[in-house]
Amino acid sequence: QVQLVESGGGLVQPGGSLRLSCAASGIIVVIDAMGWYRQAPGKQRELVATITSGGSINYVDSVKGRFTISRDNAKNTVYLQMNSLKPEDTAVYYCNGAGFRAGRKPYEYWGQGTQVTVSS
Repeated sequence: QVQLVESGGGLVQPGGSLRLSCAASGIIVVIDAMGWYRQAPGKQRELVATITSGGSINYVDSVKGRFTISRDNAKNTVYLQMNSLKPEDTAVYYCNGAGFRAGRKPYEYWGQGTQVTVSS
């Protein structure tokens, strides 16, 4: 079975930094697109950042200039470097992997989530 496992969450003060990691296992192909989503209590899950195997990157406006997404295609691992963290960044962060397969339905995988809390 394909599994995505996140790590790196925790408690940090405003202005601090965290680095999230997500590694996929049980899959032999390079995942087309990997990214990070987050969900705060009482709110819908939102896309934070995505990166394709070719290096195309997209960020939600609220994190531009503060967060950096990167990946290692050979390891099917995606990272999220979060700097200048704000209390509104507090959420459970979920790793996502998705792609297309010729002649088959697209696939999507989710990690279990890691808590990020930004508080003084």
